[in-house]
Amino acid sequence: MRRLVTLLGATGSIGRSTRDVVAENPDRLKIDVVVGGRDAAGLARVAVETGARFAALADDAGGDALAQALAGSGIGSGAGRQAVLDAVAMPSDIVVSAIAGAAGLEATFAALTPGRVIALANKESLVCAGAAVMARARAVGAHVLPLDSEHNALFQALGAEPISAIRSMTLTASGGPFRTWSAERIAAAKPEQALAHPNYAMGAKITIDSASMMNKGLELIEAYFLFGLNHDQLEVLVHPQQIVHGLVTFRDGSVTAGMAVPDMRVAAAHCLGVDGRLDAPATRFVDLVTTAPLAFERPDLARFPALALAIAALKTGGAVPAILNAANEVAVEAFLAGRISFPGIPALVDAVCSGFGAGIGAPVDIEAALAIDHEARNRARLLLSRGTFTVT
Repeated sequence: MRRLVTLLGATGSIGRSTRDVVAENPDRLKIDVVVGGRDAAGLARVAVETGARFAALADDAGGDALAQALAGSGIGSGAGRQAVLDAVAMPSDIVVSAIAGAAGLEATFAALTPGRVIALANKESLVCAGAAVMARARAVGAHVLPLDSEHNALFQALGAEPISAIRSMTLTASGGPFRTWSAERIAAAKPEQALAHPNYAMGAKITIDSASMMNKGLELIEAYFLFGLNHDQLEVLVHPQQIVHGLVTFRDGSVTAGMAVPDMRVAAAHCLGVDGRLDAPATRFVDLVTTAPLAFERPDLARFPALALAIAALKTGGAVPAILNAANEVAVEAFLAGRISFPGIPALVDAVCSGFGAGIGAPVDIEAALAIDHEARNRARLLLSRGTFTVT
C-alpha cells in the first residue's frame, strides 16, 4: 500500500527533493496534500504534477490566483492560516515539514497527531518551541524524524543505542562561501556573494544563514531538543566536502559517522522510507575512492560571530533561542534588501537578544512561542528603523 504524504513547503528546495524521491517510488508513496507560501502559480503546478487532492497557500492574497490556476483540475484549494491548518488536518501517513522560518511552527505543531511520522526540516519549530513540540509528540504518539541532513545523519549513526551511551555529537558545516575569506572581506560581502553556496542549492534565507554559520547554530539548538543531550555534548566541525554530515562519539571511544553525498534527497528518502529503505539512483551514492580527501577544522567564531551567538543562546536557554531566531530572520531580510551589511546580521541579533535581558522562560506552548517571536521581530524592526544598523 502507498503511504500518503502531506508536503508543507512544497515549492521550496526541500519540497523539490521530496517530490523527486516520491516520483522515484510511485508504488510506495503518494503526495496527497501540498502547502506553499506565496507562489500560487508554483503551488498549482506542483499540485497538478503530483496529483494532489488539495493545495493550500499561506498567503491570503493568493487564494484567487491559486483557485484560477487549478480550475478544472478537480484539485481543491484554499488560502490563509485556516486553509493551511485544514490541509494539515487531512489524513496522511507522513507530513514533511519544510516551510522555512517561524512560519512553519504552527503547522508543524498541528501536524502532531497519533501515529503520524513528521519528517522535520523546519528547524525553527524546535529552536522556537523545542520543549513544547517534543512533549506534544510524545504525548500523542507522533514520530519525529529529522530531515535536515546533519540531524538525519546523527539519527542514523545513533541507531538503536540509548542516549546514555553517547559522549558527544558533532554536526558538520561546509563553512559556506566565506570559509576561507578574511574578516575584512566578509565585512564587505554582498548578497549575491553570500548566496553562492559551494555545495547546496537552497532558499535564500537558509543560504544566508549558511554563509553566516547561524544555520549551524540553529542546528545545534535543534539537536539539543531532538536528542535530549546537554549543550556541552554538542559541537560543530567545518567539513568542506560535506560527505560526513554528523558524528556520534560513544562513551567507550568508538565513533560512528553518518555519510552521504551532499544531496537533500538522501535524508528525504530515509524519512519517507518508514516501512523499509527506498532505492536511490547510482548518482546518490558516496564513492570514497574518487571523492576529495576529507578535511575537518574548528569553526572560527571571530569571523563567524553568528555561530557564537547561537551557542550562547543554547547555553542560556529559556526564550533566548526563540528571540535569536526571530531577530535573525529580520536581519537576513534586511541584508538581502541592502539595508544592513553582512556583519550587521549578527550585530542586530546580538542587540535584540541583549535588549530582552535574562530570565525569560522557554515558551510552554505554540501561542507563547509566537508571542515571543512577534515581540522579538518588532524590536529588531524598531532598531532598524532608528538607522543604527543601516548601510550608508
